[in-house]
Amino acid sequence: MVSRSYSNLLELASGGGGGGEPLPSLGRRRVPRVVTAPGIVPGLDASDDDDDASDRSSHAPRERVIIVANQLPVRAAHRAGGAGWDFAWDEDSLLLQVKDSLRAHHGRGDVEFVYVGGLRDDVPPAEHDQVAHELLEGFRCVPTFLPADLRSRFYHGFCKQQLWPLFHYMLPLSPELGGRFDRLLWQAYVSVNKIFADKILEVISPDEDFVWVHDYHLMVLPTFLRKRFNRVKLGFFLHSPFPSSEIYKTLPVREELLRSLLNADLIGFHTFDYARHFLSCCSRMLGLKYESQRGYIALEYYGRTVTIKILPVGVHLEQLQSVLNLPETGVKVAELLKQFNHRSRLLLLGVDDMDIFKGISLKLLAFEQLLMQHPKWRGRVVLVQIANPARGKGKDVKEVQEESDAMVKRINDAFGQPDYQPVILIDKPLRFYERMAYYVVAECCLVTAVRDGMNLIPYEYIIARQGNEMIDRILGLGPSSRKKSMLVVSEFIGCSPSLSGAIRVNPWNIDSVADAMDSALEMPEGEKVLRHEKHHRYVSTHDVSYWANSFLQDLERTCLDHNRRRCWGIGFGLKFRVVALDPNFKKLAVEHLVSAYRRTTKRIILLDYDGTLMPQTSFGKSPTSRTIDMLNSLCRDKNNMVFLVSTKSRTTLSEWFSPCENLGLAAEHGYFLRLRRDAEWEECVTVIDCSWKQIAEPVMKTYTETTDGSTIEDKETAIVWSYEDADPDFGSCQAKELHDHLESVLSNEPVSVKAGLNHVEGVSKGLVAKRILSTMQERGDLPDFILCVGDDRSDEDMFEVITTAAARGPSSLHPEAEVFACTVGRKPSKAKYYLDDPADIVRLIQGLANVSNDQASHGGSGATLPDDAAAAAATVLR
Repeated sequence: MVSRSYSNLLELASGGGGGGEPLPSLGRRRVPRVVTAPGIVPGLDASDDDDDASDRSSHAPRERVIIVANQLPVRAAHRAGGAGWDFAWDEDSLLLQVKDSLRAHHGRGDVEFVYVGGLRDDVPPAEHDQVAHELLEGFRCVPTFLPADLRSRFYHGFCKQQLWPLFHYMLPLSPELGGRFDRLLWQAYVSVNKIFADKILEVISPDEDFVWVHDYHLMVLPTFLRKRFNRVKLGFFLHSPFPSSEIYKTLPVREELLRSLLNADLIGFHTFDYARHFLSCCSRMLGLKYESQRGYIALEYYGRTVTIKILPVGVHLEQLQSVLNLPETGVKVAELLKQFNHRSRLLLLGVDDMDIFKGISLKLLAFEQLLMQHPKWRGRVVLVQIANPARGKGKDVKEVQEESDAMVKRINDAFGQPDYQPVILIDKPLRFYERMAYYVVAECCLVTAVRDGMNLIPYEYIIARQGNEMIDRILGLGPSSRKKSMLVVSEFIGCSPSLSGAIRVNPWNIDSVADAMDSALEMPEGEKVLRHEKHHRYVSTHDVSYWANSFLQDLERTCLDHNRRRCWGIGFGLKFRVVALDPNFKKLAVEHLVSAYRRTTKRIILLDYDGTLMPQTSFGKSPTSRTIDMLNSLCRDKNNMVFLVSTKSRTTLSEWFSPCENLGLAAEHGYFLRLRRDAEWEECVTVIDCSWKQIAEPVMKTYTETTDGSTIEDKETAIVWSYEDADPDFGSCQAKELHDHLESVLSNEPVSVKAGLNHVEGVSKGLVAKRILSTMQERGDLPDFILCVGDDRSDEDMFEVITTAAARGPSSLHPEAEVFACTVGRKPSKAKYYLDDPADIVRLIQGLANVSNDQASHGGSGATLPDDAAAAAATVLR
């Protein structure tokens, strides 16, 4: 078998690769589906598959995960003299930790991981093939090579100047405060995402592989993958904050990014706040509603279920513990103890990147305030601030560096002593073991970022403070000594909700942060122990392997029904999406329907008007003469009970359909039947008790007064409270309250309360269908044919009632009843059938009318409905 890593099909067929040397195989079974289709590539036809069938059946397929991120988890270095490259795993990379931890735990030892991403270094074009070969063979990595100019516009341009500041709540009010939107940078972002997608296509086996995309650099990648493979198993995790809708909606390409993310099957966030903001954006900008499904938050997007995952990432325990066991870690700990503890000084520690969102300057101001307000700590407390190099570049990074240096100098000048330096700023890169040593000796760790997606520094600090036997000996602790730690963390970082024992602060409140530092230093030892033990239990059980395994399990669960559904791709560009439909959802065959119509004798026909019998785009809404003739043919058939279900006014329908005999009309949610008797129209209507309105209307008025943008519409047999012009979140909240309130006060009244899309009302089309069926059931006159046709959301209630009745069987319908619930257009629906447009519906009704006319001309009765049937059909909803 040939490798699936080839991008050129001719090379694949011949077994050759670029440069004349075959590329390493990523798995014998994994030839891309497009390649194995008969007739695509010579030599890969059914006979070849037969030859290898026994071999494939004897080897169980391995699960494979393709992890995609901006950077590969490898470090590259040019060899001395320029003769090639040396590569090594980046042990600090989260992506590598995912692989190592999953293989060690959770029964995923056989999982194969393939990485797709870029390198930190520029590789000359002439070396692309060789570097790609070495990375694929030695590291299972597929590199994306970007031209320097494109990479700069993508990463330093759109990602770091526009997305990153906005996601951290910085609006581009001026060029200095985040970059203004630049269409050229956006085009570079889309182009790079397309390049990543093309690389994935080279190695993916879409029916088997799982694809896991990471972070905001690749937010439109899901659209490119979903467009190529409608059933791709795709997860996305955002490692940065997701801003509130008020911030996010300022982004000119807001809808494109949202729709692209919704092309994933599972979208992960660190905290509920980030997920809540995302869901709010989907609601306000796309009109999508979410719901809880057995504990999972899910969005229905064109028939696909997009699941939302909320789980903060953890640390790699094995890596941290192995670093703690290093001899050089012990040496560094002893060195720091000698530097600080022999003088009885307490160490406060900060570890942050040197960027504008980490709040280093605010932390320094708070420490200055601590020394000013609490003189007892002068000479006793030292703040060590480790400032890692910034990931981005620009004027703001330089300003943060200069401000921090100036503040450190000011504090040290004001409070320093000959043998005491209050603040030690370390602005050079430290080895990981050195950082762990600082954690070990620090009395308290301070993380006061003004906005951060997650931040694992507190987790690392907790593990380091737990220590091990070697560390305990250096610290002079006995085997039974209980460990302690203290944390002061910002409310605005992703790890804050999981650290309930930490002192949470608003980093902008300098006095509050200073008081928190004082509280942490003054806290009794026993309480420090209890807080540490609580944190350690959480961090040690929610590590990176727990996080990754949980995400992949949810991705597998979400994708279970992929192959069961029928999919169509619609839309162009970044507005592309997939419509997923139930396999039983199919186009209604007119021949099948007409055949059932001929065989049956007790028929119910429910027809919507706008969008069904009449196109929504039609300028003239009144029915044509052809429509009237068709309905007359159906209504004159004594075997039929025909109802037109519409929300139009009773007066309008009466005028339009006055020529129709025996047509049941549902106008404004109240049914009445019109019978022709001596050229006069008579309404066969039960008197409706609307006294309940006197109770409901004052309640609705109260909610209208308190919900800006809401309205009340008083219909003939219903009152509708609408909030489509109100704030979506507040309107939805008020609607739920109103629904419960009305159900309570109207519990003994002859009315039902129904909540719909952006409204609450008394009755619905579903109740109409339910009442018709229940009336016939009470009379023992079970229908053997039901046709229900509609086009919009309000008709879904009818479909649900009809399909539920069919599922119940003989108790509701005739044992051999033929049931046809049909929607207009291919879209997710509770109906089992569809027709493409109103023109198809008209042809369908005309076919049934022809059958009725034919039966009448051959001796069938054309009389009107008998009085008892008319009375039953005229039953009004109460």
